[in-house]
Amino acid sequence: MASLSLSDYQEQEEKKDVLQNCEEIISTLPKDRGWGTEHYYQYEGFWYPPIFLEGVIWAQANFRARDDDIFLATFPKCGTTWVKALMFAIQNRENYDFLSHPLLTKSPQDCVPYIELLAHQDNPIDYLDAIASPRFLATHIPHRSLPKSILNSGTKIVSVARNPKDVLISYWVFSQKIRSSINKLAPLPMEEGFELFCKGVALSGPFWDNVLGYWEASLENPEKVLFLKFEDIKIDTECSVKRLAEFMGLPFSSKEEQEGAVREIIKLCSFDNLSNLEVNKSGTFGVGSKTDGKFCNDVFFRRGQTGDSKNHLTPEMLDRLDKITEQKLGASGLKF
Repeated sequence: MASLSLSDYQEQEEKKDVLQNCEEIISTLPKDRGWGTEHYYQYEGFWYPPIFLEGVIWAQANFRARDDDIFLATFPKCGTTWVKALMFAIQNRENYDFLSHPLLTKSPQDCVPYIELLAHQDNPIDYLDAIASPRFLATHIPHRSLPKSILNSGTKIVSVARNPKDVLISYWVFSQKIRSSINKLAPLPMEEGFELFCKGVALSGPFWDNVLGYWEASLENPEKVLFLKFEDIKIDTECSVKRLAEFMGLPFSSKEEQEGAVREIIKLCSFDNLSNLEVNKSGTFGVGSKTDGKFCNDVFFRRGQTGDSKNHLTPEMLDRLDKITEQKLGASGLKF
């Protein structure tokens, strides 16, 4: 094994110091009421629960991108689980048949890891190094806070956004389950969740700053960043799957299309199919071997529909969110 140079050694020691001082760093940050945890903390203009924030700091210090990496970058509850499954199936369509596919027995969360949660695994660098190229990874980190190696490499990023009104409802329902099952906290009233969301306090929020960062990056460099809307994927899933495959450098051949490969992927990854698999009904997703945090996989599946916010929010709430969205995004051309 080659010996470390002085600069290599110093860099490793600096990384260790960052991670060892995470609690001290977090203790100095602005905080507010949390969703699934007691508090969220603001770092580089965005809000996180402690376990995610530790992962962001770890990823910024340690993650080394490869030029052929592919990332799915989303604000939470924007169809992440569905698009993870679609992209994983696209990438691996020559490796597995549809009757013995990993997605039939493994959660999409386990098939496509979040880099910020790897900080809570044993030997995360070894884990990442062992993944064959091209690696397919996920993150909730906002664009401007991504590890520099992602921004400065040939890494491709797919970003998916969703109407913030539906995001709010899905995020609130998800957080209620986390509060009660994992952290044993009292319920968070919808009215309080609504106020937190409006002022930007949510995982990797403010929502509008997060999606705007990826939207602008996609306009500046469409070869590197593909921006999609959940609603558009729902309307024309076949077109979206083909677009994803093209962007990933894995376009479908005419023969594949004629033989129904696109339709098979859509069927495999459909909400009805995934949500009814035993692994997603009764299995669990571990945050990391260094933590006790475990999610029931069913928390990642709710309805997979659009427009549900009108069943939960008052007309005044809906109107307020519309006004904030217009104020924050109107000049950018991004509409929901």
